[in-house]
Amino acid sequence: MPSATDPAVDVHTHLVPKGWPDLAAACGGTGWPWLRVDSERAAMIMVGETEWRPIGVQAWDPGTRRADMDADGIDLQVVSPTPVFFAYDRPADQAIKVARIFNDLMLTTLADDPRLVPFCQVPLQDPDAACAELDRCLAAGHVGVEIGNHVGDRDLDDDGIVAFLNHCAEVGAPVLVHPWDMPGGPRLDRWMARWLTGMPAETHLSLLAMILGGAFDRLPESLRICFAHGGGSFAFWLGRSDNAWRRRGDVVRGRSLHAPSHYLGRFFVDTVVFEPSALRLLVDTVGEDHLVVGSDYPYPLGERPAGEVVRKADFLSDGQRHKLLSTNAVRFLGRSQHE
Repeated sequence: MPSATDPAVDVHTHLVPKGWPDLAAACGGTGWPWLRVDSERAAMIMVGETEWRPIGVQAWDPGTRRADMDADGIDLQVVSPTPVFFAYDRPADQAIKVARIFNDLMLTTLADDPRLVPFCQVPLQDPDAACAELDRCLAAGHVGVEIGNHVGDRDLDDDGIVAFLNHCAEVGAPVLVHPWDMPGGPRLDRWMARWLTGMPAETHLSLLAMILGGAFDRLPESLRICFAHGGGSFAFWLGRSDNAWRRRGDVVRGRSLHAPSHYLGRFFVDTVVFEPSALRLLVDTVGEDHLVVGSDYPYPLGERPAGEVVRKADFLSDGQRHKLLSTNAVRFLGRSQHE
């Protein structure tokens, strides 16, 4: 077995800057997130007067982040925004302003550290503005973009979102799709059920939308897109989706030209599945060439040490493990192995 610190690339982590401008004053509107700083090492993300999520120094301090990377054997870490700041439900002009604020703070916080790879956010509700902000960010130093898995009732097969993804392919920007804005209610507001069941379901639904809505058929194969959290429940139920596509094609096929399994190879998923048996399903279904390490650092539902499930999986060959830990992520990022 390889050592616990074999080098790896982690494509799924998040950042929260320590402080940002008053968003109501800077962007307009009300009810924006704000940060209640409780100590030098702890803070609370607030939405209005509601406590949304506690965070620690790991969320904003690159030194702490690098120390944790060293402890976990992570050479390179993709750093993305935290989805609560996406603002897809707001007027586009407000979402443009907040994206610029957090994208610029991302670069300032990471301070050109070559081990920390910044991904930006965009106002996805306005595809033209999203393309413009992506271009601005790529010129400024961002490497790719994180998007939420839907904009209200518009999923990833929406014509405007497909146009944005086509632009990502044209400019060579990798895309990380992260579930967000999960439905709530009495049955889902207990036990973090929105995160335990809603996140996998959201990711599964958006992968199906890209397939059955014909998005992959309208996008070039050069698009590099990765779905967080192991692709949700997609791999487990792929056989059910194929069966439905064949037996109830009158309803299920939508705009797709092929059964769902045909589109394996068009996307990556990360390895935040925690158990080797779940990872084996992903290797068998999604394929060893389309799996990348992700941790969801620094949040408590993430994996620590990052990459542990890949390192513990005794069914992987050394070559497969190296793909999952490193070379697949290098390909997703559009880099050479020696960068």
